Amino acid sequence: MKKIVVFCFVALSVFSCSKSGEENTNEAYIPTPVSLEIPTIFQQFLPTPTIPANNPLTQEGIDLGRKLFYDPILSGDGTQSCAGCHIQTNSFTDPRQFSVGIDGSVGTRNSMPIFNVAWSSNQKLFWDGRAHSLEDQALDPVENPIEMNNTWSNAVASLQTTSFYPELFKNAFGTATITKELVVKAIAQFERTLISGDAPFDRYLMGDSNAVSQSVINGFNVFMDPERGDCFHCHGSDTNPLWTDNIFHNNGLDETFTDKGLGDITGDPLDFGKFKSPSLRNLAYTAPYMHDGRFETLDEVINHYSEGLVYSETIDPLMKFVAQGGSHLTPEEKTDLKAFLLSLSEDAFTTNPNFQNPN
Repeated sequence: MKKIVVFCFVALSVFSCSKSGEENTNEAYIPTPVSLEIPTIFQQFLPTPTIPANNPLTQEGIDLGRKLFYDPILSGDGTQSCAGCHIQTNSFTDPRQFSVGIDGSVGTRNSMPIFNVAWSSNQKLFWDGRAHSLEDQALDPVENPIEMNNTWSNAVASLQTTSFYPELFKNAFGTATITKELVVKAIAQFERTLISGDAPFDRYLMGDSNAVSQSVINGFNVFMDPERGDCFHCHGSDTNPLWTDNIFHNNGLDETFTDKGLGDITGDPLDFGKFKSPSLRNLAYTAPYMHDGRFETLDEVINHYSEGLVYSETIDPLMKFVAQGGSHLTPEEKTDLKAFLLSLSEDAFTTNPNFQNPN
């Protein structure tokens, strides 16, 4: 894969030690800028990721974020890390329908996978869109009572009293004084490196005619056909390698809503039952599916759109087959569509050593 350099302009930081017992210092510090490895197909169709000016990517920041991502020290009882609900072998999601917090509390939504989020910097995050940046997103789980159930003041104090984290923060951000803002900046830096874009169908689109089977090609045609799969409106196409529109839709799961999704955030009844379209990448690893993990298999997902659409007042107009309960695909069309969807999975992403627990 070609590399695109994300240039990080980092001001020099000056450190001064207290005169009481320590000699004053005046040392210049510059962390190491990184080059994101961006898949060729992304370079062809997607803009260069927008990196926040106040959180440039550096090797020290990424390494710190990776360590924090896997460290249970952020949780209230020191037992649960970000990686507890975002597991690399599952494409950084949770194979359980609902994740379980430190005290056994069970959530109400399936954990969203984390990859290609560098292209979501200006999008609303979570199933309901309540976060507006990766840094904002990383703030929530620590204090969420059904997740890590901690306070940020306690979490920061735990980090500050270790023998190594102050030095790691100094290396990454030029200060040994740890804050929640710096914690989430580091985690966000690591998450921006989680890029997946070398699945078999990517290789096919880049000219490798042997990368996929004829069934996969047939399934892509079903996916793109407005009279059959009609999937591309919400999930992208061969010119949108993210395979999501990053927009919120009511996709015909329910007639009424106990979980209002985006509507819980906006308060607008027209948003009730709308949830963010997830990427179709790495579906081989991200079961169960939908915001509430109700479908254990891709076959169930395909059957929903084929025969199981349910009308409600906020149903997305793109669900044009709702009047007949779905598009009623043939068994062969279902088989081919499944083959195509699975061809968007990248095995190497789930085993990439750069994303594994560094401890």
